[in-house]
Amino acid sequence: MKQVKVLFVCMGNICRSPTAQGVFERLVQSQGLADRILIDSAGTHAYHIGNPPDKRSQAAAKNRGLDLSGQRARKVTLEDIEEFDYVLAMDRTNLEDLKDLLAVSQQERVRLFMTFAEHWNVDEVPDPYYGGERGFERVLDMVEDAAAGLLDHIRRHHC
Repeated sequence: MKQVKVLFVCMGNICRSPTAQGVFERLVQSQGLADRILIDSAGTHAYHIGNPPDKRSQAAAKNRGLDLSGQRARKVTLEDIEEFDYVLAMDRTNLEDLKDLLAVSQQERVRLFMTFAEHWNVDEVPDPYYGGERGFERVLDMVEDAAAGLLDHIRRHHC
């Protein structure tokens, strides 16, 4: 299996995409695939470059045994989209922002992360930034489901 590269993308890279990165890293490590799958996250906007994930995201993740504290926000680049095999947007707005960076013929390189979910019948991971604590838990629930589906997909198509 060649190395598969996965990039999770939200707006500021401090809530949803670092959560997805942390969840997927743990899942990949637990399956002994860490040397075969490269995982990262980025944001479509430069609001929080260099900052760690939102404290509420970190707290919710920590309650599930995940440490997101080592991550730092960064802005997605055109090179990212060209380099990564999977560029997964958390919502339609970020998907469109990513597509705006690409020629029409390249736009199939990006897609919504929730298309891999098995138990959630939604297309988008909602932004919990302006909501209450429960929003961060809901994001984790959604991301855990989609991460499992993504790993199954990668196994079927790259192993």
